[in-house]
Amino acid sequence: MSLGPLMVDIAGHTLKPEDREVLAHPLIGSVILFTRNYADPQQLSALIAELHSLRHPALLVAADQEGGRVQRFRPGFTQLPALRLLGHQFDQSSATGLDLARRHGWLMASELLACGLDFSFAPCVDLDYGLSTVIGDRAFHSRAEVVAEMAVAYMHGMRDAGMAATAKHFPGHGAVVADSHHALPVDRRALVDLEADLTPYRRLIDNGLPAVMVAHVQFPKVDELPASLSRRWISEVLRGELCFRGTVFADDLSMAGAAQFGGICERAQRALHAGCDVLPVCNSRPAVLDLLDGLKVAPDAAAHLRLARLRPRAHPERATLLASEHWRACQAALQRCTAPAPLQMDGGRA
Repeated sequence: MSLGPLMVDIAGHTLKPEDREVLAHPLIGSVILFTRNYADPQQLSALIAELHSLRHPALLVAADQEGGRVQRFRPGFTQLPALRLLGHQFDQSSATGLDLARRHGWLMASELLACGLDFSFAPCVDLDYGLSTVIGDRAFHSRAEVVAEMAVAYMHGMRDAGMAATAKHFPGHGAVVADSHHALPVDRRALVDLEADLTPYRRLIDNGLPAVMVAHVQFPKVDELPASLSRRWISEVLRGELCFRGTVFADDLSMAGAAQFGGICERAQRALHAGCDVLPVCNSRPAVLDLLDGLKVAPDAAAHLRLARLRPRAHPERATLLASEHWRACQAALQRCTAPAPLQMDGGRA
């Protein structure tokens, strides 16, 4: 059985009979986990082992573990700083900032791999224009060149750990106010004016970027469809002009940013036609069931191969990882980056 294009979620800490039935369907290829699926590292490892045992080839299991506000698993994991803090360090010393980005990527990936996860949707490479609250401190920086350098360092850290990186949210979510979870953001710039937003993707692709997640953001001067459903953005710009050869994920098709473009089956068909390989559908089991009943798609050997390439390399078990000097050094470095600056006294009189 091949890996299908749908990525779905589950409700709790363990699999229910309906979950097993859904996950056996050939349209399913991957699973995304959330905080509701997590109690502690031991429970997480057992859940992922069961998910991997359901199918052959095994379903891929992912999560959003960026750090800062977006970290699904917390107790038992390092509390990762938001990427913005690494950007602040870059402003003080570019070498320090890049080192911290690589350590952050390695530590995040290593801890997830030790519990059995296959990959994380990271890093976020949106630019911080000071407009998007849903992005905010998830962005490394406001300057495209800094984001590009730090994202490459972060990707290399993940690669050092054995995990493939997924850059998001292509082509950029930082210059819009609306949150695509709740509305359709509209960016009225022309393609020529988006070069800064595309700069991190160009640099990452040149360095072998394995995967991209495409945003539910509409750029009407480029295409009336949001980027996630747009053949212009995915097949022509991303795959054609930028020469990207990795896996393309749509953002969650149950989000409001995609909802006005037809029912769930129509959205899925649009995303596949545009060039997406994987279609996440989260927090709506009825939508998943509708897709399993109504989505008609032939197996795509190329998409299956691209998805299979996201499987991680061999990595240490959790006990070995936590006993390693590199884990302790990375954790200490990131903790120092989040510590308050020491009080500076000028020696003058009050």
